[in-house]
Amino acid sequence: MDPIALAHADLDFNAPLSTARAAELVASLEPAPGAEAVDLGCGWGELLLQLLAAYPRVRGVGVDLDAAELDRGRRNAEARGLADRVRFVMADAARWSGAAEAVIAVGSSHAWDGADRALSALRGLLRPGGRVLFGEGFREGPLPQHFDVPLSLAELVELAERRGFRVLKLSTANSDEWDDFESRWCGALEKWLLANPDAPERCEVRELVDEHRSTWLREVRGALGFAYLVLARESGSSA
Repeated sequence: MDPIALAHADLDFNAPLSTARAAELVASLEPAPGAEAVDLGCGWGELLLQLLAAYPRVRGVGVDLDAAELDRGRRNAEARGLADRVRFVMADAARWSGAAEAVIAVGSSHAWDGADRALSALRGLLRPGGRVLFGEGFREGPLPQHFDVPLSLAELVELAERRGFRVLKLSTANSDEWDDFESRWCGALEKWLLANPDAPERCEVRELVDEHRSTWLREVRGALGFAYLVLARESGSSA
């Protein structure tokens, strides 16, 4: 039993993101008919699938290293009639070398060792006229030292601009989205604990969920933000 996979079971997205905000972000990407979209570090690829559902003539590729989450994405695609337009590929997102009109990278900058290298790489993967959806944490207040979140929201936007992008849309996760995300993450584990009182992993899972919830409420809530940037390559800029 993988506790982290279990914690993801009740999540729609592996990020603090409401269905309404997801729909707005998908609409902001505006891929043309025949375009290709790629989701790098896709997990189970829910944003990618919602993009394909909204744009019936777009094809997609989801790239991740987690086989179980990729399988979840494939099952969801099959159930929604999208399997003929999407591929889920087990690979390192930072090594993907294709190009696309819509590039999604939400919570996956660690694959490139941070936002700076991620933005530089994503710019090189974007076809002319395309757009990037970049989701990244930012610092709103004092964070525990082990949280490597060096940038404020303003600094994150300025970094995107220095890497050759213009910001078409900026939104940030609100407290309801954060609380729903963290509550679902912990709640899936709590439900497992109730259903498996004699499981040998019980102590490990209880320790994990207690530590996660305490860290969120005591050290992170209100100090960690999450931004969604819809980006276009600056006019006249080449990869």
